[in-house]
Amino acid sequence: MQKSAVAVDSKLPQVGTTIFTVMSRLAADCSAINLSQGFPDFQAEAALFDATCRAMRAGRNQYPPMAGIVELRTAIASKVRELYGAAYDVEGEITVTAGATQAIFTAIAAFVRAGDEVVVFEPVYDSYVPAIETVGGRAVFASLRFPDYRPDWDQVRSLLGPRTRMIIINSPHNPTGSLLRSDDLDRLANLTRGSDIVVLADEVYEHIVFDGRQHASVAAHAELAARSIVVSSFGKTYHITGWKVGYVLAAQELMAEFRKVHQFNVFTVNTPCQFGIAEYMQDASRHLGLAAFYQAKREFFRQQLAASRFELLPCHGTYFQLARYGAISDLPDREFACWLTREAGVAAIPVSVFRHDGVDDRVVRFCFAKQEATLAAAGERLRRL
Repeated sequence: MQKSAVAVDSKLPQVGTTIFTVMSRLAADCSAINLSQGFPDFQAEAALFDATCRAMRAGRNQYPPMAGIVELRTAIASKVRELYGAAYDVEGEITVTAGATQAIFTAIAAFVRAGDEVVVFEPVYDSYVPAIETVGGRAVFASLRFPDYRPDWDQVRSLLGPRTRMIIINSPHNPTGSLLRSDDLDRLANLTRGSDIVVLADEVYEHIVFDGRQHASVAAHAELAARSIVVSSFGKTYHITGWKVGYVLAAQELMAEFRKVHQFNVFTVNTPCQFGIAEYMQDASRHLGLAAFYQAKREFFRQQLAASRFELLPCHGTYFQLARYGAISDLPDREFACWLTREAGVAAIPVSVFRHDGVDDRVVRFCFAKQEATLAAAGERLRRL
């Protein structure tokens, strides 16, 4: 092993290996059922692969336009118009990205400068704060109130100041499964009115909303849309997380700034995959049916745990289920997650890792984007505790 001759002054001295990597590695080492990392253990439909292969064989293998192929941007515009009544210009207001994480980092890099403040809601998805700190910004933390994980807009108001440059929202929310409502968006619009605050809306689970609820997209809120970068993910929608293809919606002036960074940190995205997704999107039932598909998995998993000692919290969206484990153990959640993996053979994510202050409500997160056989096997092990 080589030793570096360079003294590294890290931009992110507190950042180590992500909890997802840690738990997945531990799951593999222990031959545990991995319900920690958020990816399906089943395939997408063959029609998507066939469409992508046709593009490859047709020679669609060179650089596409920087913003994405026009066929995919047109399909995105059509979907957004039909779902949210929002008209985004194909040429200037839609960009295809290398997944949602790249989109989020690019948006932060485009608008946040050294010394700027960015309001995030915790539990907070783990990529936001490192991205903010990498560009010299400072994260300011608002709390989603346990156990229903609702925002406190009066608290948010108290956090805003002359350095506030951005507010990041995430709905449906990972890790909690909570949803923002239309009145939440109204409150956010009131708080940001007359300011130059940019809203970054992470909506990657937009199609995974349960029990007849509707996703409140920022794209459908005209006032907020005018100051927002809206991010979504084909990986979450079409069970292809490893393809790393997503997209961004924004008003033209905002998108122009986004693309200035996008063109130099990724430039463009896999060409045949874009063509495959564009063709596959023509059947709207493939995204409109996602809520029912995952609701059935949620119900199956919850039934598996009904006779366990876990207390299941509400799950209104995403493919994650939170559970209290106080009746099983008094261990801190990180220790409990490791114990659960080693002793019960099921890997989960401790929710305290999504908080900057480490507050521990003794809750873990399970991913139910799995085959029923996987969930049944996990349920059998968890009921023994």
